Amino acid sequence: MSRTTGTSTWTDLSVQDLDAAKAFYSGLFGWTFRDLGEEFGNYSIISNSDGAPVGGAMSVTGMTGPDGSALPTGWDVFLTVDDADARLATALENGASALSPIMDVGTDGRNVMLQDPTGATIGMWQAKEFEGYEFTGNPGSPVWFELMTHRYDDASAFYTAVFDAQLEAMSEQMEDDSFRYATNGPGESASWGLGDATGVMPVEAAGWRIYFGVDSSEQALARIVELGGKILDGPVDSPFGRIATIADPEGATFQISAMGEAVAEG
Repeated sequence: MSRTTGTSTWTDLSVQDLDAAKAFYSGLFGWTFRDLGEEFGNYSIISNSDGAPVGGAMSVTGMTGPDGSALPTGWDVFLTVDDADARLATALENGASALSPIMDVGTDGRNVMLQDPTGATIGMWQAKEFEGYEFTGNPGSPVWFELMTHRYDDASAFYTAVFDAQLEAMSEQMEDDSFRYATNGPGESASWGLGDATGVMPVEAAGWRIYFGVDSSEQALARIVELGGKILDGPVDSPFGRIATIADPEGATFQISAMGEAVAEG
């Protein structure tokens, strides 16, 4: 395993209408989808226009969770672990609930889905032959991940204990001095962020968020509307890019970031 425990390493999309999702995301990002066949539940590997793996997608029609309810539409984030069994045991000891058993994915690796003590869903990925998505930073690729939570201190303690998070307070000046934000690792080595959502967003909107890179925010936003998506928030200028929150036609949310449109501090 070359990626350290706690590094963001994979993301996947659960939808009811996979064909409609393929049309939307292919039209927006130029993604291609490779169906792995019935052996893997027709799970599709998503690749960017440059051929780099981005994540996965699957239809959850008819599937239910541990409580018998239908699986929700949405994007999930996976963090690298060195030992899924041991890390799952630690997660349960620290207040998490398992949403699935540990599953072997052929010779690629092992995964398990959890609900952390704050109510956010997070996955573990123990790599064997497949590490995860490629960190290219190109348009259409994941460029950032973050957990926004109303229970910042609880989340900080959990991800430190379970995923060996090395949380560093963000040094950039924010408009609201009371807003807390930390990154897992300092500077350019950071792989994801943790933000205090209190007063920023409602509880139901909090959770793990994924940012995909785009060349032009204006062009991307226009294309999103053309393809049947919705702009939920933004665009907002920041030192990290021009950012907007999007819902796809089925309601799965994600963020876009035009990093080339970043606004310099000061």
